[in-house]
Amino acid sequence: MLGKKEKTVPQTNSAINVIGEGTTIEGNLSSAGDLRIDGTVHGDVSTTSKCVLGVSGKIVGNVTAKSCDLSGSVNGNLNVSELLLIKSSGKIKGEIKTGKIVVENGGEFNGSCIMGNAVSMTKDTSAKHGQAAKA
Repeated sequence: MLGKKEKTVPQTNSAINVIGEGTTIEGNLSSAGDLRIDGTVHGDVSTTSKCVLGVSGKIVGNVTAKSCDLSGSVNGNLNVSELLLIKSSGKIKGEIKTGKIVVENGGEFNGSCIMGNAVSMTKDTSAKHGQAAKA
């Protein structure tokens, strides 16, 4: 109608996707919303939001996310643009690229870590920027 404006509701990435304990996914997983994984994923995991890996969760593949809370195990590389939190039961085997990292007492990772403002999630910066720490 003339003179009447339609109201638009902005789209938000408020979807929460849950992979329950006992569930196994073979293949890559991609989401625009938050992810919670308590099962097993054999493949790459990618989200433009937050990824939470529960105590029983396991990822065999690379993880790309805005932020991550890890209580389970990851065997692969992580690219986290903001905060990576490795909780006391979390275990990572692979290369980490992140803006910030917190490792709780008991949490562990074996590999290299590049962090700080020099980290870019869109290109490989390991040879150009930042400092690598071997764990």
